[in-house]
Amino acid sequence: MPGSKFTIEVNPIIPKALERLEELASNLFYTWSIQIRRLFIQLDADLWSASGNNPKVFLHRVSQKRLEEAAADRLFMESYQRALSVFDSYHQAKISDQVSHHLKPREDLVAYFCAEFGLHESLPIYSGGLGILAGDHCKAASDLNLPFIAVGLLYRQGYFTQSIDAHGNQVAHFTPTEFDNLPIKPALDKDGQELVISIPIADKDIFVKIWCAQAGHIRLVLLDTDIAENSDDDRTITFQLYGGDKTTRIQQEIVLGIGGLRALRALDYNPTVWHINEGHASFLILERCREYVQRGIEFHVAMELTAATTVFTTHTPVPAGHDIFKHEDVEKYLQTIIAELKVDKTLINSLGQSKEAPEDFNMTTLALRGSRFHNGVSRIHGSVASMMECEIWPQIPANENPIDYVTNGVHLYTFLAMEWMNLFDMRFGNGWRNELLSEEYWRCIDNIPDHNFWSVRQSLKADLIAEVCQRIKSQYRRHQYSEPQIKRIVEGLQADLPNTLVLGFARRFATYKRATLLFSDPERLARLLNDNDRPVVVFFAGKAHPSDMPGQHLIKLIHEFSKSEQFKGKVILLEDYDLELGRLLVSGVDVWLNTPEYPMEASGTSGEKAGINGALNLSILDGWWGEGYEEGNGWGITPHGPQYDNTYRNQEESRDLLDILEHEVIPCYFQRNSNGVSEQWIRMSKASMRLTIPRFNAQRMVMDYVTRFYSPASKQGKKYIENDNAVATQLANWKQSVNKLWSGVSMHYENTVPETISSKDSVQIRVSVNLNHLQAGDVVVECLFGKESSNGQFKIETSNKLLAKGENETGETIFEMDIKPPLAGLQCYKIRIYPYHRSLTHPFETGFMIWI
Repeated sequence: MPGSKFTIEVNPIIPKALERLEELASNLFYTWSIQIRRLFIQLDADLWSASGNNPKVFLHRVSQKRLEEAAADRLFMESYQRALSVFDSYHQAKISDQVSHHLKPREDLVAYFCAEFGLHESLPIYSGGLGILAGDHCKAASDLNLPFIAVGLLYRQGYFTQSIDAHGNQVAHFTPTEFDNLPIKPALDKDGQELVISIPIADKDIFVKIWCAQAGHIRLVLLDTDIAENSDDDRTITFQLYGGDKTTRIQQEIVLGIGGLRALRALDYNPTVWHINEGHASFLILERCREYVQRGIEFHVAMELTAATTVFTTHTPVPAGHDIFKHEDVEKYLQTIIAELKVDKTLINSLGQSKEAPEDFNMTTLALRGSRFHNGVSRIHGSVASMMECEIWPQIPANENPIDYVTNGVHLYTFLAMEWMNLFDMRFGNGWRNELLSEEYWRCIDNIPDHNFWSVRQSLKADLIAEVCQRIKSQYRRHQYSEPQIKRIVEGLQADLPNTLVLGFARRFATYKRATLLFSDPERLARLLNDNDRPVVVFFAGKAHPSDMPGQHLIKLIHEFSKSEQFKGKVILLEDYDLELGRLLVSGVDVWLNTPEYPMEASGTSGEKAGINGALNLSILDGWWGEGYEEGNGWGITPHGPQYDNTYRNQEESRDLLDILEHEVIPCYFQRNSNGVSEQWIRMSKASMRLTIPRFNAQRMVMDYVTRFYSPASKQGKKYIENDNAVATQLANWKQSVNKLWSGVSMHYENTVPETISSKDSVQIRVSVNLNHLQAGDVVVECLFGKESSNGQFKIETSNKLLAKGENETGETIFEMDIKPPLAGLQCYKIRIYPYHRSLTHPFETGFMIWI
């Protein structure tokens, strides 16, 4: 039709009886409240879907007639009142006892900085795993009523939406977001004016508008440079998530770290704990130091005060995942901050410097040097991170350096399917919601009758397949499949629904995740998928970064497999993987596949989401699955590790994958009793839920942070500032002395220890130490006893501190102790010395240690 097209949106006037709908739509609590989401669906299910599950958009577009009908409908008003009751009860809840033992709401506040937050598809400021994890962290903090505030950036363009063309090419679509459609509000000052702060970047000030979103009990502060006070170039700083070049990236990270702190100050928040979630916000450390320096505190003391209350979480074992800038860029864009720190720029550069890349400034390195609490996101990843970052503590064995781990968890109320919640309510009452940390409680899963359990699993799978069919009809028509072809594929998926075994693989397409490992032997895979008596289908979904061409090539390969005759209708590649599709997949598939190169999977929370819904994981024993796997709750593929050739490793692990599918997974699923259900499968599926729910939910994760990091950091911070920062000053000065003198410290044996003694005897360990002007109280001399493993690793069993016993004739300090060896038979012992101060957060944070 000729002529231009214009749009107009007719907004309804919400009836007085329903006036709190706007309040429900403006608090992200709706993203994990079934009752609130049901309310909007009850009003108009089609519009809810068309609105992208966004209640703000929904209320802009719902018809006046429908609202007035609902206000006069007794059944709807009962649902409305129930939703309000849930909302009000949640927000009236006090801080949980388990939190209040560690943090005090009027004294403590945790500030959580992250470049992306994936709370829901209706707030598109996330790209993938990091953001969704951050969103789950916020939701669990709210559920626990933790004193907590989150800080991020408000992007006009979040991550891209994806389509896949007829040739298998990923096409990225970037759509600017209308802020009026988001559950956010501008922050206001005491006079009711919108809050705008300024940040010096390079040789000018950048102005940043502060927005706020409410997510249950907690607030999310979001920063926006797209305002009239800035130049056109500067307005684009926060325009696109992970967009632009290195210049844009460093400016984004300045806004996040430095602007984030200034925004909190403008809002009158004074956090006692600062959590940097991945390295993007690490400039926060320099800004906190600058605040101290401007108050007359020396830089080295400011660093101690800052680091003592800073928690840093690293999420990626892939070197390319760490942001690195050139020294000259740091000097250019932070010139004002560096000047106000009153130290030479070479000292600032050294905070992000490594021996391997002396001209680079690594944001992860800055975060590690500027914090005292550090962690990876699974047990395996903690070990990997300790190895990767061991240069920070050069003399400390990697397995003893300060990097710890907290295994990621997922927010149960977000990713547990509604059908499971309904069943739990019916069988267990509401009490299950208070038992998320109790493994013993979740034995109740075994008491669910098999037929009820199987029915829920089949219902969730039916919902998934129905959605997949709708999606592929549209997708395949664009790919110019004929209607008979599409009909045949759709009918094939729907034909034998209860008997079809559904496998799922959905995550970011990066080469180390090995999405195509399943196709290493296409003929064998085709035979397994095309058995008419035991039908199997595989759903793939995921995005590759727009600049990651190898990752996009993986998408193309899977597309080509899906089009081939042997896999058509059996391998389905779904486009535009997002949170909504992710929820359907993790709840609807029977088996969740994950095949990363070991040890490259930091955590892999999608497998946790599948596990809480009763899906069985078939995964490389990496990330969370290295802790979560037990015989009977899924299948683990033993990894070969990076010491093996890639070709050999892929060959062996792909064979293991297909062996497990052919000889264990498929026979187990299709071994049915007289009622048509697989009793063994149900036992394993129940075990998956029973073990995953209490161990890998986000409340457990956040409580780990509270007890192991937030509470100690808060206490350390309060200790350091006592008596006009006396402890921090003393410690900082002591470290300067140790740094200067340590290279002259040496140690040697004073006596000879017999090689054989009786079980009743003790041995005297006696060493001489040249302390190089340090005092005996400045060090610990330890004797470690243990055994050597078959691979030559020394495993510590016990440690004994040697006591200072005066000096020898050359002025060296004698340390000695009579020790009874703790083990029977042949054992090993080692002697080491390291600096010690009672105010250290971690005994090895100086990075110094000498062994005999």
